[in-house]
Amino acid sequence: MIRIAALAASSSWLAIAFALTASSAMAQTTLQLRDVDVAAAPAEPLNNGGSLSSQTVTHTLKHRHTASSDVAEILRAVPGVAAQGAGGFSSLPAIRGLGEDRIVVTIDGAPVDMACPNFMNPPLSYVDPQTLQSVLVMKGVAPVSLGGDNIGGVIAARTADPRFAEPGKTLVTGEASSFYRSNDDAVGGAVQATWANDLWSASYAGSVAKARNYQGGSGDGRVRSTEYAKTGHALSLARRTGVGLFTVKTTLDYSPYEGFPNQWMDMTYNQSWSVTGRYQGVFGWGSADVTAYHRDVRHKMNFLDDKGGDADGGMPMNTTVKSNGVIAKADIVLDARQTLRVGSEFHHQGLNDVWPAVAGSMMMGPNTYLNVNDGHRDRFGVFAELDSRWTDKLTSVVGLRHDAVSMNTGAVQPYSTSMMSMKDAMAAAAFNAADRKHDDSNWAATALLRYAPQPGVVLELGYARKVQSPNLYQLYAWGRGAMSSQMIGWYGDGNGYVGNLNLTPEKADTFSAAAQFSGGVEQGWRLKVEPFFTRVDDYIDARKIADLTNMMGQPSGFVQLQFANVDARLYGVDVSGETGLWSSEAWGQLRAKGVVSALRGENRTDGGSLYRQAPLNGRLSLEHAKGPWTSEVELELVADKDRVDATRNERKTAAYQLLNVRTAYQWKTIKLSLGVENLANRSYALPLGGVSLGDYGANGLLRQTPGRGRSIDIGLSARF
Repeated sequence: MIRIAALAASSSWLAIAFALTASSAMAQTTLQLRDVDVAAAPAEPLNNGGSLSSQTVTHTLKHRHTASSDVAEILRAVPGVAAQGAGGFSSLPAIRGLGEDRIVVTIDGAPVDMACPNFMNPPLSYVDPQTLQSVLVMKGVAPVSLGGDNIGGVIAARTADPRFAEPGKTLVTGEASSFYRSNDDAVGGAVQATWANDLWSASYAGSVAKARNYQGGSGDGRVRSTEYAKTGHALSLARRTGVGLFTVKTTLDYSPYEGFPNQWMDMTYNQSWSVTGRYQGVFGWGSADVTAYHRDVRHKMNFLDDKGGDADGGMPMNTTVKSNGVIAKADIVLDARQTLRVGSEFHHQGLNDVWPAVAGSMMMGPNTYLNVNDGHRDRFGVFAELDSRWTDKLTSVVGLRHDAVSMNTGAVQPYSTSMMSMKDAMAAAAFNAADRKHDDSNWAATALLRYAPQPGVVLELGYARKVQSPNLYQLYAWGRGAMSSQMIGWYGDGNGYVGNLNLTPEKADTFSAAAQFSGGVEQGWRLKVEPFFTRVDDYIDARKIADLTNMMGQPSGFVQLQFANVDARLYGVDVSGETGLWSSEAWGQLRAKGVVSALRGENRTDGGSLYRQAPLNGRLSLEHAKGPWTSEVELELVADKDRVDATRNERKTAAYQLLNVRTAYQWKTIKLSLGVENLANRSYALPLGGVSLGDYGANGLLRQTPGRGRSIDIGLSARF
């Protein structure tokens, strides 16, 4: 462990030293740092924007922030992307059926760890659609340079790049926005401001959002435990020099509460602060990019009012996570057609998860329950990737990566050793006597081939071998009592989960293809078809170990599960297209768009369905623009979810259709937007929303979490 950390630190600092030495030695000769007037970052590697399976979301963030403060929910506009229900701004994104932490999520280049046994603070909960600049979604075959230790894809969120003024001038610019949503009385706003001259740039971005419980569609009533409040602040400083661009950014995100309708617990406090430093330089031989980061998260769970409050102490659960790391990359131009991309990465996650004793409670005391005691997960990765343009029609990206992952944790303890806690006491004794150290050596490889035989036709084939090690909770959640195990699990199913020290890494082989056809000049049309197939050996699923009972000893309808390796496969197709319908000076422009995603995830070990797999779904929309007006009518279509995971008692859901209408008017630098989501106030159940435990605790009736009913959303923004 110490050897790996030392090696990682050494390699990262060597990369920094190499970049700086090269720049200082070469800046005096023929090398010239390119102009970075507005977008100060060097150009993204070809593969980041060149793949047909990648999509950069920009306009949708700005257009949809009035309807949702949840970035993962907004990303559902990307074919193949789903949002697994959680809190109001904390949905878990899934790409082609692979979700949770199987996806690498980065914010301004730095990966973010989840810091909760129920994943209540996923990475995208720390960004706001009002202040984000873009989100890159990599489906299919994601290059190894974009991150290791994942099998599901990459989501890279970016805030605005530093902006600089012309020499001798000063730049002062910014934007302010606000919104209101009628369904849950949600209000919020954001402000961004930049001051810059030709060498220095300073920026601030802040946002706030607050909502009450939302109302379901017709007849579904109020959905309990869906309220939330959050604020975020970010301050960045950038300096442009003769040797490159230096940027330092610090953030502070705070949520005093967030309800979770499909969890037994709620979030009663979450504070995260981070600092990220980045160096970027462009030289005659290529470019260098080094990012160093640190994030500190303090997280608390208990019961909000909908679940009884915590007037009697409730069940406090406190988690702290400290993450830090360094990522060093270099793009080396071999010739006019080939670029070699090399790099190394070190990432450390330190986790403590403790549940304080509750005074006067026989079940939760007298000791502090140590769920994860000084857990740590360290990863050191190196990669090499060759980006080739063989001809004007044929390009390829081939990469190889190795990640060494080391995990361990300290001794644990239950609330007590009394008969009431005997299952946990026995489990703790066995856990403490076991060898808890876990080391993995993971190899990954990718190959992507793109061919454009003629104008308007692009074909793409890809293969990836990706490997991912288990997370700390999958290994080290040791409790065997009904209550302790039901406090573990990010699946929204109410079941209890137990860790497994014998888990092995997931190994996924993915085959993807894409074909895009386009044509037309003034109106233009495009059709893209993306089939995929993924086979996962040692997929981390769950096996049933017991039925959970209520206070009367009767089956509760929930089960206790242990994480286990199985074999799985996922396959499907994403189809998207658009075409212009008319364009005239008198009537403006009208376009039609459509997407459809089909997915099937199978547990090859037991023959059943994988959990939380999205049913067939699609969107059809008409978009109109004329002068300052833009409008959209959208129909969302979701089929029956009839393939469910019987092991977890997953519930089936019925098909539904939602009609949404939106319009916006731009007057100089001011924009007013108005939208109505679920215009018909349709009643429906969220296929990936889990069970509504907030309602279950109040009325004893168990149902799938209902979707949001009609909401009138108003937004106002102004640039200055």
